[in-house]
Amino acid sequence: MVDFYEWMFQLLRSSRETQSSLSYQFRIAQNTISGIIPAVCAAIYHHLGSEIQVPESENEWKMVAEEFWAKWNFPLCLGAMDGKHIRIKPPPHLGATYRNYKGFFSIVLLALVDANLKFLYVDVGTNGRVSDGGVWGKSKLRQAITNGDMNIPEAAALPGSASKLPFVIVADDAFPLMPNFMKPYPGSNLSKECLIFNYRLSRAQRVSENAFGILAARFRVFGTTILTFVPNTKLIVLAACSLHNFLTNRSKNTYIPEDCADREDILNGVLIERN
Repeated sequence: MVDFYEWMFQLLRSSRETQSSLSYQFRIAQNTISGIIPAVCAAIYHHLGSEIQVPESENEWKMVAEEFWAKWNFPLCLGAMDGKHIRIKPPPHLGATYRNYKGFFSIVLLALVDANLKFLYVDVGTNGRVSDGGVWGKSKLRQAITNGDMNIPEAAALPGSASKLPFVIVADDAFPLMPNFMKPYPGSNLSKECLIFNYRLSRAQRVSENAFGILAARFRVFGTTILTFVPNTKLIVLAACSLHNFLTNRSKNTYIPEDCADREDILNGVLIERN
């Protein structure tokens, strides 16, 4: 079983340039490897998709928040939200639909990430023309939170204070401000208190950026345009996210080297950003 997962892992990590080496290693024709990758990814997601788990109870959400407070010094945080554009070859006659604001064709990976760089929730497949906030607006997670179906804990006191505030997801300016959704104060002429708040929020929100960075570094397929149909690309992304969580849970020290993610220098009180 270990050898089988390692084989699937190597397939997913490969880019177009390295499929030839896999062809030689496993004595399989290169066009065959290209054809079986979607099936392999579907198998990975079938067996490991449960590694991506949205908290279902108040206690589970509170555990996420406690880890954010302990690791990133941001209270009442239910996770960090961000979007990543996955480069694709656009479907015939639909190129304009998938061209994003950066000028290339993509689908969007929207993710909620915990303090340990694991994906709690992913939404993948929306065309690249839609903004991160737009993807969030139509996501099942937003609908469930809005409908009160996610068992989000009631407002709680901030550390060292009697003031109660709602638990929140942290995000950047691309997302809307909502009761359970927090983003930075806008503008440049901000008070010292607002600047400190923005720094703290940004530090917590970078967890999602770090998770995307690790995903791209470990699965080189994301470093190039994925030349397959959109449904197959979605399978590749879901499989990679599942494997990311699987490896983070079981081999974090080797899967995520120290310089691959932000960390805090406790003695000097500074954030050391990932390389």
